[in-house]
Amino acid sequence: MRLAVFLPNWIGDAVMATPALRALRRHFGQAEIVGVLRPYVRDVLAGTDLVDRLLLHDPRGPSAERRGWQFIGALRRERFDIAVLMPNSLRSAWIARACGARRRVGFDRDARGWLLTDRVPPKPKTKPHPVLDEYLRLAEHLGCRHLSRDMVLATTSDDERRWLAFCERQGTHAIERGIVTLNPGGAYGSAKHWPVESFAALGRKLAEEQDKTVVVVCGPSEIPSAQRIARLAAHPHVVTLARERPTLGLTKAAIKNSELLITTDSGPRHFAAPFSVPVVTLFGPTHIAWSETYFSRAVHLQHEVECGPCQQRTCPLEHLRCMRDLSVERVYAAAVSLLDRYPAQLPAAS
Repeated sequence: MRLAVFLPNWIGDAVMATPALRALRRHFGQAEIVGVLRPYVRDVLAGTDLVDRLLLHDPRGPSAERRGWQFIGALRRERFDIAVLMPNSLRSAWIARACGARRRVGFDRDARGWLLTDRVPPKPKTKPHPVLDEYLRLAEHLGCRHLSRDMVLATTSDDERRWLAFCERQGTHAIERGIVTLNPGGAYGSAKHWPVESFAALGRKLAEEQDKTVVVVCGPSEIPSAQRIARLAAHPHVVTLARERPTLGLTKAAIKNSELLITTDSGPRHFAAPFSVPVVTLFGPTHIAWSETYFSRAVHLQHEVECGPCQQRTCPLEHLRCMRDLSVERVYAAAVSLLDRYPAQLPAAS
């Protein structure tokens, strides 16, 4: 048997899909499982055994083999028995049918039900509900049992090597002080961004008052913001990965080896739970329930405003109060509480 799993297009959602992937792997033990996903999501699964192979779909990319009829032709040659559709798009359902998958399992929404053989009833969009549970519902529909919400991630040896090399360049005591990572990014839109000045002040407080090494992680588009945070913090123990070659793998390694992650509601936020790293997440325009992960070492902070959560990519009122009015003191208090509650086992001084 051969399964195609069409994975989510967002990094955080791809992490939240890993419990369903694990369930499929256990239930279809003899099957070949092929992940169909966007190129920028590929590193999320690196180091795991959740899928056997990857097929990269890049509908607007330069490679003709990854888009259009050439890509569909490649899928047809796979002769999939089952296609599991985690995205809710009409496009994914149409591709699954065009490639000839005999069973096409997905949520019956957005006028695509006629393209599916297994129409799983969707929950209403008007009531926020965790997408992690929705992906598990697809696995359950296919007979998977003993479902768990625990997410799965791994780092590669190259990820770990690059992380250790970075730490060595920061000085001999960087790791001994304990690492706190800051993730200021958010591909969703500017409405999710906490001010860089706030991140800088927070990083400086953690370095000065908690004697931590603070590392600002970033993706390619977030390099200027990460550099500015480190510059405004003006403390030798507040550093950034901005000068490294930015990859999801390096970000995973940084978070995995941290005592604490402080993050906006963006993809790397979800790297903390699989590695059992405590995390403070700063929510602004998004409803917490959509991306709930049930992680016991997580603290969610959201400044209440009369206009939110609005679920908009940019602030329609142009004041961004839900993020700007979330104080550094409140975030710092949550961070210290988690550091006290879950003390890390630090390496002994040499």
